[in-house]
Amino acid sequence: MSSHQLDYEILGASAQTVEIILDPGETVIAEAGAMNYMTEGIRFETRMGDGSEGGVLGKLWGMGKRMLTGESLFLTHFSNHGKGQARVAFAAPYPGTVVPVDLSRVGGRLVCQKDSFLCAAHGTQIGISFSKRIGAGFFGGEGFILQKLSGDSLVFLHAGGTVIRKELKDETLRLDTGCLVGFTDGIDYDIALAGGLKSMLFGGEGILLATLKGTGSVWIQSLPFSRLAERVYEATWQAREDQLGGGK
Repeated sequence: MSSHQLDYEILGASAQTVEIILDPGETVIAEAGAMNYMTEGIRFETRMGDGSEGGVLGKLWGMGKRMLTGESLFLTHFSNHGKGQARVAFAAPYPGTVVPVDLSRVGGRLVCQKDSFLCAAHGTQIGISFSKRIGAGFFGGEGFILQKLSGDSLVFLHAGGTVIRKELKDETLRLDTGCLVGFTDGIDYDIALAGGLKSMLFGGEGILLATLKGTGSVWIQSLPFSRLAERVYEATWQAREDQLGGGK
């Protein structure tokens, strides 16, 4: 199924929103709860999966895929039922950058972390991608399963902090597992030890690193939500300890 061709505008700097411009009859699909606002003419409907599954068995398989990735079983479809252009905007629940990717320019397929997907043109298939290596499955930080986005139009990812796009040409790139946003076909994903025992225990960089090899594009985020949440938790716990200590 050919995807709808969308126009869009990215708003903001440090906490971005993407505003999708829909012509009459066009549809965008998004994670449940990602919508910020919409103009007159937009109608939305919550459906199981991306709408590409046919029949009962297809819908059940789509539900199973969503459950495996830990995502909601439902996606929301926003369609323009008006006579002119209409707009609908989406943003993630934490500060970061919206990354537009035209699948037709990256071989029609993109693999991303399960929390990265924000919205996409109707016709995009949202599936799962299993790691080929058992080590990456058990120790990859983001789990055994990544999301696979397939189609010929725009998808929008969300990443924390600044986003860096690296173009690999038969090269190897190593990064913190949480900093990986997504990568294109031609990239082989694995997990490797960060270094010697001393470095792993006291280096502060974690025990394992993601290793990406091959030729293609890789998107990296500077501030994964897990890292932000950890710092907030540490600061909150320290403040609580200080308050309890001051009360003695």
